Amino acid sequence: MGLIQKEDKKKNDPFIIQEGKFRSGQLKDFSYRKSWVEDSFLFSSKHKEIVGRTFDFSRLKLISFIIILFLFVIIAKVVWLQVVKGEYYYSVAEGNRIRIERIEAKRGVIYDRNYSPLVRNVANFLLYFIPIDLPKNESEKNKIIDRTSEILGDLTSDEIKQKLAKIKNGSLESYQPLFIADNIEYEKAMLLYLESEYMPGVVLSNKTRREYNLYSLSLSHILGYTGKISGQELEEFGNEYLPIDYIGKTGIEYFWENELKGSSGKKQIEVDALGKEKKIISTEPGQDGHNLVLSLDIELQKELEEVIIAYLSRLKLDKAAAVIMDPNNGEVLAMVSFPSYNNNIFARGISEEEYNEIINHPDKPLFNRCISGEYPSGSIIKPVIAASALEEGIISEWTSFNSVGGIRIGEWFFPDWKAGGHGQTNVRKAIAQSVNTFFYYIGGGYEDFKGLGVDKIVNYAKLFGLGSQAGIDLAGEVSGFLPTKEWKEKTKGERWYIGDTYHLAIGQGDILVTPLQVANFTSVFANQGSLYRPHLIRQILSGNDKVIGNIESNPIRNNFIDSYNIEIVRQGMRQAVTSGSAAALNSLNVAVAGKTGTAQWSSKEKPHAWFTGFAPYEDPEIVITVLVEEGGEGSEVAVPIAREVLDWYFGARHELSE
Repeated sequence: MGLIQKEDKKKNDPFIIQEGKFRSGQLKDFSYRKSWVEDSFLFSSKHKEIVGRTFDFSRLKLISFIIILFLFVIIAKVVWLQVVKGEYYYSVAEGNRIRIERIEAKRGVIYDRNYSPLVRNVANFLLYFIPIDLPKNESEKNKIIDRTSEILGDLTSDEIKQKLAKIKNGSLESYQPLFIADNIEYEKAMLLYLESEYMPGVVLSNKTRREYNLYSLSLSHILGYTGKISGQELEEFGNEYLPIDYIGKTGIEYFWENELKGSSGKKQIEVDALGKEKKIISTEPGQDGHNLVLSLDIELQKELEEVIIAYLSRLKLDKAAAVIMDPNNGEVLAMVSFPSYNNNIFARGISEEEYNEIINHPDKPLFNRCISGEYPSGSIIKPVIAASALEEGIISEWTSFNSVGGIRIGEWFFPDWKAGGHGQTNVRKAIAQSVNTFFYYIGGGYEDFKGLGVDKIVNYAKLFGLGSQAGIDLAGEVSGFLPTKEWKEKTKGERWYIGDTYHLAIGQGDILVTPLQVANFTSVFANQGSLYRPHLIRQILSGNDKVIGNIESNPIRNNFIDSYNIEIVRQGMRQAVTSGSAAALNSLNVAVAGKTGTAQWSSKEKPHAWFTGFAPYEDPEIVITVLVEEGGEGSEVAVPIAREVLDWYFGARHELSE
C-alpha cells in the first residue's frame, strides 16, 4: 500500500520527467539543462508559443488616429482660448480682480439771497449687495441674508431675497450695487461694517442725504426733496446714476438737478476673493455739484409764513397762498403755500403710513398753491381790464359812467357789490372802489357804448402773462385759463353770451389764474410797463462758493401798454389804499398801491379773498399777492395779512438792517 502511493506521487510530480509521455522524436526539439534547480523546456523558434492575450497590430492605426485627433482638439481649444478669445477672457479675469468704483460727488448746497444755507448734507449709512460677489452656495448665501435681516431688524429675509431674485446671474445688473437699506442707525451700521468684512458681496457705504427746514417749514414746496432713484428714472438718465443713488424729486432739487448733482470721480481698485477692496490702483477726481443762491429772503419768508399761520388759525381756515416778488427783475423773494409738509420725511425715506396720511389729506399739503392752484381772479383782474380799455382808446382817464347798483340786459341783472351803486365813476375810482358797473361797460359794452369784447380781453390778458405758464424754475406750474367763444362752443355746446363777457371783465365765470401770475402782472404796474419771468435762482456758484454765473433778468416784453395808461391804473391802485377797498394799508409808514378781490367759486362756500399790491408807490421794491381760500372779503382777510407783512418789512426789518 505504501509502495503504490509512493509510485503515484512520483507520477504526479511536475518536476520529474515521466516516461512514455512524449512520442518518438519529440525530445529532439528540447534541450535539458542540468544546472537549473528547476527543469524547463526551451521551445525552438519554429514552435514558439505566446502565453497571454494575443495583440492585434491592425488596430494600432485606429488608436493612433484617435490620439492624434484628441491632441488636435486640445491644441485647437488652447489656440481659441489663448489667441482668439484671449483678450476677452483676460478682461473678464481682470474684472474679477480689478474693478472701477465711483467716487461720489458732493451735492451742491442751496443758499438764500444773503447766503444763509437752506439745506445741508448729513451722513447716511447705506447698505447694498453686489450680487455677483455673493456666495454661489445657496446655504452660505442664505446665512448672509438672514444675518443682514437680523441686524437691520425692519427688513425680512424674504424681502431681501425678492430683491435678489430680480437680478439675473451673470448679467450686467449682477455687477451693479443692489440697494438694500439706507438711513441705518449708527449702532447697526457699525455692526454691519464689522461683519460685512466676512460677508462676500455685502457693502456698507457712507453716503449723504439732505436735511431741510433749517428755518421754515414753508420752504418744502420751494426746495422740494431728494429720494432714491426709481427704476424709471434709472432708465431715463442712463449711465449717469447707479441704483443706490439719490436724485431730486420735486422743487429746486428737481428743476436744478444737473447743476446740483456734480460729476462723479473714479477709482480703480484691486479686490480679494470676497470682492472686498484691498488696494487702490488709481483715482480720477470728480467735481462737486454747484451751489445755488436763491432770490429768496429767508427772513421775509419766515415772517410771511408766521403771519399767514396766525391768521389762518384765528379764522379757523386751512388754505392760503402768498407770493412776494421784486417787480424790477422778477426775483421771487418769498413764496408760501399752506398747508405745507415736512420734506425731511421724504429725504430720509417715507413710510407707507406717512405717505398715505399725506396723500389722503383733504387739504392736499403736497400741492403748491402758488404755482399750481387755479382760482377765479375776482376783482384783482380789473387793473388789466382798465389798462386794456385805455390802450384801445375805448375810454380815457376822464370817461365816466353812472353806477346805480348794476345793469340789466333783458331779464338778466348784473349787480354791483354796493346797493344803490357808486354814482358817477371814472377809471381811477372804478379801480379804487372796485365798481363792477364800470367794468361791465368797458368789458362788454352797454346800449350804445362798445366795450372791448371777449377777444380783445383775452389778447390783452395774454400780454400780461395770463393763460400760460409764467416760466418759474419750479416744476408743476400750471397755465391758468382764459375762456373764449370757441372753447365754450366746443366744450359746453353753447354760444357765447354778453353775460359771459361781463363776468370775464370782473374776474368771474370761467377765468382762472394762479397767485404767481397775479403777482407777475401786478409787477407790470409797479415797474411801469415790463413783464419779467419770475425766477428763484439768482446765482450759480462752484463747490467752493466762487461765482460761476448770475441769472439774467431781462423782460419778456415791455412797452406793450403806453406808460401814461400804466400811470393812470397805478393812480387808481393808489386810491384803493388812500380811500378805497384797501384803506387799511393807508396807516403804514410807506405808500402802498393795490387791489382787492373777492372771487366767487361756489354757491355754497365762502368766496376766496385776494389782495395784490406794491410798495413803495413811487419806487417799488416789492409786490405782494395774498390769497386765502374761502376767506370771504379780500379787504377783510387778505389785506390784513399784507398789512402786517409790509409793516414788518418797511418797519422792524429796516430798523434791524440799519
